[in-house]
Amino acid sequence: MLPPDFTQALVLTGGGTGGHFFPAVALAEGARARWPERTVAFVGAQRGIEARRLPESPWPHLLLDVEGFLGRSPLRAARSAWKLWRATSHLKGLWRQQRPWAVIGTGGYGAAPALLAARSLGIPYFLHESNAAPGALIRLVAPKARRVWCGLEAAQARLQGSASLVVGTPVRRAFLRPFRPLDVLEPPFRLLVLGGSGGARAINEAILEIGAPLLETFPDWEILQQTGSAEFTRLGERPRHARHRLVPFLERVDEAMEEASIIISRSGASTCAELAAAGRGAILIPLPTAAQGHQLMNARALAEAGHAVIELQGPDLPARLLARCRSLMADPEARLHLAGAPVPNRAVEACLDDLAERI
Repeated sequence: MLPPDFTQALVLTGGGTGGHFFPAVALAEGARARWPERTVAFVGAQRGIEARRLPESPWPHLLLDVEGFLGRSPLRAARSAWKLWRATSHLKGLWRQQRPWAVIGTGGYGAAPALLAARSLGIPYFLHESNAAPGALIRLVAPKARRVWCGLEAAQARLQGSASLVVGTPVRRAFLRPFRPLDVLEPPFRLLVLGGSGGARAINEAILEIGAPLLETFPDWEILQQTGSAEFTRLGERPRHARHRLVPFLERVDEAMEEASIIISRSGASTCAELAAAGRGAILIPLPTAAQGHQLMNARALAEAGHAVIELQGPDLPARLLARCRSLMADPEARLHLAGAPVPNRAVEACLDDLAERI
């Protein structure tokens, strides 16, 4: 696909993981509905979730050769810095000829070239930070952003000196519809397992270990487990119960959540916002290597609202998950209490209202 014409376009940038990419998609959907005459385009990286999702989407896009810095050796970090400089220089040259209307960044290394180019050229840019602990890129470019929209108040407290506003985390249009109440679901009840867009080995292994004992004890239940593409290949031949189904990726996660009575998941900010919008309770297992412990903070925020319980990753995770699942699967009232009512999500509307006022 040829790169889009960015002239007076609204550019969305963010990726690497679903937690950065899906809020950008939600904002793009809202912008296209609000300003149908304006081009809405994406800039991202040639790896990560955007590299898989954008080519099959209707969104005009440009994918650049950049990669992350975290956890890399000095030599690979130097190579990453060179790629970032080259990608940013390329984008600056392009945008001097095709100047965008505004840029919205939702984080992740794939957003770096577009945000750095916008800052350098004086193009208005806005940021959305979904997590409780802002990422390194957001902290770097926040001081000159027209606005930093925060998903949680904890993030705003960490962005002193920037023009910040708490709006919640944008969810895709599929999550803005009414969801069926939990108490109308009928057998077979579903335990839905989401390791994140890239999967999660620790969660996958734990569920494969406890799946058969759970399903033998509860014959009116089934398990649907999203493994991630790489993990699906590794786990596909492993023995499991007949009512335990593995899939590499769920295209309509909103429908999967609606059919679920219990959800086990990582605690990325997007997932937490989607759980609240769907009115579903969850057992959250924060990614222990998440930068600044932001997944644990996200999980705590949802748990404090009464809609999640937290299990920390560790050697005894299978035993703890088994006990937690048995308790919830045996108690419909506990499941209803954990789920609560769906929480209306107005984050997209709030962000775009604010953008329109500040340009």
